[in-house]
Amino acid sequence: MKKRLTTLLLAAGLILGVASSAEAIEFKAKGIWISMFEYGGGGNFVKEDRQGRNVTGWGRWGEDEFEAKTRVRLQLDAVASENLSGTVYFEMGAFAWGRASKGGALGGDGTIVKIKSAYMDWAIPGTKIKTRMGLQRIHLPDYSSEASQVFDGDVTGVSVNVPINDNFGLTAFWARPFNDNFEGATDRPANYLDNVDLFALTVPMTFEGARITPWAMLGIVGENAFRSSGTTGTYYGAGYGGGLSPAAYRLDGRENALSFGTAFWAGITGEVTAADPFRLAWTFNYGSFETGEKCLNKRGWHASLLAEYKLDWGTPGIYGWYSSGDDGNIRNGSERMPSLDYNNESTSGFSGFGQLGTWTIGRDAVLGYTFAGTWGIGARLKDISLLEKLKTTLRVNIYNGTNDAAMARHIKSGAAGVEVPGATCNGYTPDFYSANPNGIYLTEKDYAMEIGMMTTYQIYENLRLLVEANYIALWLDQSSDVWGGFRNAKGQWVGANSVEDCWNVNVSFIYRF
Repeated sequence: MKKRLTTLLLAAGLILGVASSAEAIEFKAKGIWISMFEYGGGGNFVKEDRQGRNVTGWGRWGEDEFEAKTRVRLQLDAVASENLSGTVYFEMGAFAWGRASKGGALGGDGTIVKIKSAYMDWAIPGTKIKTRMGLQRIHLPDYSSEASQVFDGDVTGVSVNVPINDNFGLTAFWARPFNDNFEGATDRPANYLDNVDLFALTVPMTFEGARITPWAMLGIVGENAFRSSGTTGTYYGAGYGGGLSPAAYRLDGRENALSFGTAFWAGITGEVTAADPFRLAWTFNYGSFETGEKCLNKRGWHASLLAEYKLDWGTPGIYGWYSSGDDGNIRNGSERMPSLDYNNESTSGFSGFGQLGTWTIGRDAVLGYTFAGTWGIGARLKDISLLEKLKTTLRVNIYNGTNDAAMARHIKSGAAGVEVPGATCNGYTPDFYSANPNGIYLTEKDYAMEIGMMTTYQIYENLRLLVEANYIALWLDQSSDVWGGFRNAKGQWVGANSVEDCWNVNVSFIYRF
């Protein structure tokens, strides 16, 4: 009897211990609701294509000129202590109102709930070393444009932060963006050599009035990493990895090469605030992708500089960037800097429409997700605040391509025995305007100007109204040796596209809690 009583008491103690442990877990919830209405025109920059056919719709992703959209994100944190927690981040949408495929049509009921993040945070006992494991946002630093030109995405992996002292730290990560997506082919089984692994190290250094962060990242890319099926099949992931995928030219009748790849990036970014309110920030990135097949290789660089001065009513600033471009030789690969995933969650401080400019669900990045193959200068007035709760940012940018003009001839006509399929080494489609994750291909003879305004008004503490208006003027060289008309392989004359400007206005209601 005594043994049974002891056993019952022990069991009760265990149950109470578990209950006490469960009660010690603190659950925190936060989220963001966005409802947005937008209207625009000229999203594909073309009125009539080379066959004289009218190009309908807003353009790039096939949207209507007017659309209403909604997106909801909910984050749940289970916090045991400052040393241990877990996070799951749900996303619903974005869905266009009335579109059945995303649950926006009459009756709703769409399957639209996605897992954006799911990770565990824990500290190594007795140290300040923090570790994050699972599906998480990982991004490389950029203090000038505020948006990485190389990697910023939701990805599975492990990241470790090691604080060394008040001035120095280390952050390292291993990430696996792709694996086991290849469906197989006649000469190779499914899931064969289709992984992509990334290994990176950043060294953030903070001093009084300045900070600087050098970093480096190595990528191991399996030969089937971006293929879904077949020897020359479609490419898994669409825009994700599109700046790196070894898709291919066909040279002299050869089939697309199957090549193992090694990618490498390195960079340094910093800012000086010692002369506050003056701030100077810069970034330099270099990247390469080597495959063993010369025409598939990529190697290039990007640099940017920002100077701004904070006043009571706002922050005026000027900035510029330069990214290397293709040299015109289609057989030696690309001289544009490769990228793996674009500025996914960060937003470009340089551009609100041409690049990925706002974290809402509006249209942007119509010139490209990165600045690869362009140079430009810009000016902005940031956070102008003349009335309480009201802020406005104005900007103007001038773009010019850094790609050799001879590349346009190959792209538009497939000349010299070169076929340029929908996804290629250099990341463009058979013409400059087609729906393309990498945006417009600008040569040294092509220019664009972006004018934008973004205004926010704080309706309530948690509810904000955002109004954005943007306009992009595009000037392409329409001579026959660049983007103009040309004679095809049959000697037939093919006309030029009619180029038009692009504009868009959106109104968003944003509720955060």
